[in-house]
Amino acid sequence: MRTQVGIIGAGPAGLVLAHLLHLRGVDSVVLERHTRAHIESRIRAGVLEQGTVELLCDIGLGERLMGERMVHSGLELLFDGVGHRVPLKELTGYQVTIYGQHELVKDLVAARLATGRPLLFGVSDVTVDPAGTIRFVHDGKPVELECDLIAGCDGFHGVSRSVIPKPVVFEHVYPYAWLGVLAEAPPSSEELIYAHHAAGFALHSMRSPQLTRLYLQVDPDDSLESWPAARIWEQLRLRLSRVDTDWRLADGPIIEQSITGLRSFVVDPMQHDRLFLAGDAAHIVPATGAKGLNLAIADVVALDACHASGRLASYSDICLRRVWRVQHFSWWMTSMLHRVPDPFAAHLQLSQLRYLTSSTAAATSFAENYVGLPLNR
Repeated sequence: MRTQVGIIGAGPAGLVLAHLLHLRGVDSVVLERHTRAHIESRIRAGVLEQGTVELLCDIGLGERLMGERMVHSGLELLFDGVGHRVPLKELTGYQVTIYGQHELVKDLVAARLATGRPLLFGVSDVTVDPAGTIRFVHDGKPVELECDLIAGCDGFHGVSRSVIPKPVVFEHVYPYAWLGVLAEAPPSSEELIYAHHAAGFALHSMRSPQLTRLYLQVDPDDSLESWPAARIWEQLRLRLSRVDTDWRLADGPIIEQSITGLRSFVVDPMQHDRLFLAGDAAHIVPATGAKGLNLAIADVVALDACHASGRLASYSDICLRRVWRVQHFSWWMTSMLHRVPDPFAAHLQLSQLRYLTSSTAAATSFAENYVGLPLNR
């Protein structure tokens, strides 16, 4: 087989890249190790920056998104039992969108299949030659795919990054993890709530008018067995409690739960020969700032632009400037909100939160980073 661009991974990054290339008449083959049903049902991030939404609409992939999304023009920072709204749109002119990543993947898969270009599910034994060859097994048969360019969009545990010789790796592992739950309960707030509490961080989010997404700070070595539903709801009510209103947390059956460690990770460079990494294959950010999906989309937008303009040698430098800005913001936000054992550091956190919620300049800087940088289109 031969194609212009071989794309490893049918997540948002790989599928958006495939569609961008299709619109320019560039042929591609998308390879995915999981089944279609699996990737369309994985519950992942759901906060989209306005730039991401505008891109999806501009390339014809936003119809269902615009009809079903939940729009947030602000968010709440909760500490000392008092909520403080940060008016994102008022401060920046931009807002964020809640739309489940699995729903976005459904849209992207359908759009890819509609083009008639190859999207191969269930591939295995993938190996990458950065000179331009991908070898894999599909339907029990070995396949060799020759490519002008390879896009490694196969995530943190994929094969693509391993073939870059001697990259510089930057990594920071945080001393806490998130217990995430999806509950059949209507959201208790119209906007996201980020809570700083002596018992630990908590986040109230949502996936739809019927589903609430909630997170609790836990220890990295915690297990799901130590967190029965009653304890989860008890801690959520505690950490999201407030003294300024009679707000109540709606609860319901928990239909999914998991524990995920938090880390920051960057590989430099993001390219070698004809191989270009995008998304989690190249970088990981803690989920606090809701940047992972949006950063992956920014990567492939830059890759498409560099490919179209003949500036592929600049791809890594272009992406890493954004990656490090996002890393800093995600690290800062994570460090400000999570419980720490050091009393001195805890007082610094509260000082930062008080300043952020009382200074227009500080709130604007926060809002600008949260709603996202313009895409390099």
